[in-house]
Amino acid sequence: MVELIRSNDVVLMGFARSLLEGADIPLLVADSHMSLMEGSIGAFAPRLLVPEDHARQARRLLTDAGLGHELRDA
Repeated sequence: MVELIRSNDVVLMGFARSLLEGADIPLLVADSHMSLMEGSIGAFAPRLLVPEDHARQARRLLTDAGLGHELRDA
């Protein structure tokens, strides 16, 4: 799995997830419930992950949607 985005911004994560799901790119949002465990201090941001063989397509899709600046380094 490749990490594309790490953010506490629920709108950003929802938008990115919607784009990827709409393109039938498999994904996993990891650590989405960690804020409950850590007391909602934002220390563990959720991570948007895709399989390595879909990473290039996912990066292109998110960049085309204006989210290129949110992408983690490859």
